[in-house]
Amino acid sequence: MQSTALAALSPLRLRSPPLHGRRSGLGFDPARLSPSSAFAAFAAAASSSPDDVPSVHWSSASPSPSPPPPSSSTSSSSSRLWPWSGARGLGCDRRRSRSEVGAASVPEAAGDGEKPGGMRKTLELGLLFGLWYLFNIYFNIYNKQVLKVYHYPATITMVQFAVGSVLVLFMWTFNLYKRPKLSRSQLMAIVPLAVVHLLGNLFTNMSLGKVAVSFTHTIKAMEPFFSVVLSAMFLGEMPTLWVVGSLLPIVGGVGLASMTEASFNWAGFWSAMASNLSNQSRNVLSKKVMVKKEESVDNITLFSIITVMSFILVFPAACYMEGFKFTPGYFELAAKSGLNVKQVLVRSLLAALCFHAYQQVSYMILQRVSPITHSVGNCVKRVVVIISSVVFFRTPVSPINSIGTGIALAGVFLYSRVKRIKPKPKTA
Repeated sequence: MQSTALAALSPLRLRSPPLHGRRSGLGFDPARLSPSSAFAAFAAAASSSPDDVPSVHWSSASPSPSPPPPSSSTSSSSSRLWPWSGARGLGCDRRRSRSEVGAASVPEAAGDGEKPGGMRKTLELGLLFGLWYLFNIYFNIYNKQVLKVYHYPATITMVQFAVGSVLVLFMWTFNLYKRPKLSRSQLMAIVPLAVVHLLGNLFTNMSLGKVAVSFTHTIKAMEPFFSVVLSAMFLGEMPTLWVVGSLLPIVGGVGLASMTEASFNWAGFWSAMASNLSNQSRNVLSKKVMVKKEESVDNITLFSIITVMSFILVFPAACYMEGFKFTPGYFELAAKSGLNVKQVLVRSLLAALCFHAYQQVSYMILQRVSPITHSVGNCVKRVVVIISSVVFFRTPVSPINSIGTGIALAGVFLYSRVKRIKPKPKTA
């Protein structure tokens, strides 16, 4: 990039073609990874700080009083074009020419060194997106298998946050990620975020226990609708006509899919809607309470603290609502009634690991891309989860149900695109 700037300022720029960068892509097949190898890859990714990822620094070249150093092949022509370049009039001494050649070669080397860094950044980002989708698929499959035979969503939610808290404390203890030092005011500001984060995941588990995975995620496609409404009510962010227009296919598609859903259940429907409300309330609260720059924390640290807080909050709530269902005595009685206790424990643990892993990777991606790109990736992830769950569980899907789901997801994708359109400032 620096060499491009020098070429643009050179007196011979009319003879030099502009330089163009290259972009690299990544193909990733999440189906080739097993849960164990995928989690090992996640642990390796989570152990590195986002600051270690190479970044591209953009700078603008500004004209300076002295001309840029010419190359050795054009020293004579440049000396004629720049009569003030040497003390001997039109000439240029040999020592100055050598120093200029040396200075001109440095940006070229720097430009060549940026290419591997950009490719590495793209590869890491593609790997994170693949892990994000893979962990989410496995979480929904294992979680649904457990909730079909173990009807205690609050206890399952508690287990998921307990496993996540153990992983967070492990990372802090062994300095795999920097241990945060927060003030009392910061902790008090994060408590409401932990509450709505807990409720969002609890309602999602309640919905998964009642209806098909594909239907739960079809309803959760209405998250943009709740985001727009809550942002307008509490942040004063009025949506544009483009955003309002993109919400129409979302609402219409979800309504069409709901009317033709074979596993429709009002408890599952309203639980998924409550999950949408909780999750988008978390996003609005994070904008409202974490506004001071000196009190802000990075996304991964915030997620880690929320995970630990959520476990502290859900533990007494789960015990009050459902009792402590993980005692040896309870499992002995459950085994006598036909429950495969070992299978439930293993799948619960795998679901909890995938639950924490996909959310951790999601925050790691959010640190590397813009919110709009993350929103598009989330839309694609929902499509992948719906299709994979339909195939795995062999969920009966009618043509009209498929059309409604497709319309809703297309509306979500349209919403993520029109969010780029900013309203024109009003002129006096």
